[in-house]
Amino acid sequence: MHFHIITLFPEMFDSYLGESILARAIKEKKIQVSFYNPRTFVSGKYKRVWPDGNVSRIVDDRPYGGGPGMILRAEPVLKAIESVLKKLEAKSKKQKARPQIKIINFSPSGKKFSTSYAKQVAGKYSNLILICGRYEGIDARVKKVLRAMGYATDDISIGEYVLTGGELPAMVLIDSISRQVKGVLGKYESLEEERVSSSEVYTRPEVLLHEGKKFRVPKVLLSGHRKNIEEWKKKKQ
Repeated sequence: MHFHIITLFPEMFDSYLGESILARAIKEKKIQVSFYNPRTFVSGKYKRVWPDGNVSRIVDDRPYGGGPGMILRAEPVLKAIESVLKKLEAKSKKQKARPQIKIINFSPSGKKFSTSYAKQVAGKYSNLILICGRYEGIDARVKKVLRAMGYATDDISIGEYVLTGGELPAMVLIDSISRQVKGVLGKYESLEEERVSSSEVYTRPEVLLHEGKKFRVPKVLLSGHRKNIEEWKKKKQ
């Protein structure tokens, strides 16, 4: 699975992808993560070179029709996405295999993300392009152009709240979808959704002493009676 992230802030992913299971999955090449910054693709009047040598690459502009905030311009976002598509096209010609691509845009009004969606995507696609919006949103023509190119875009939301940008949702999808990739977790049984789990879990010691009080592990979990344990877990879900 190869995740292609369209973002203005690729550094935000460093810590999350550099630790634990995802870091190991990347090191072992179970998954790949690449970044494409729309600022890199800014040109024309939106690219300004100042007398001190610094370069400004403007990716946003005021909304037509008025309104608060700024809108992420279509051109740099589309150029970033097209750079991914060109790379995948060249790779497919070399390997003589058509890449399975899904483009995902993050939106508070999108379809709610779920484990079933993660499974579906992981089982069907080998390349995911995740568009991380900013400001007041992305020019709607990005999706219209992609549709004209033959690429449908899924609008996905990770919850009924508004975030500053799409980077956190992208991390959520990378984490959840990567879990569905063979070998990332090591064992199939490690997938919580494939076994009976509960909201109550316990480990050693059997009796926890705190301020003179004893807090014990439920007896059923110590019984060794698998059927009764599974029934207890179902009740605690």
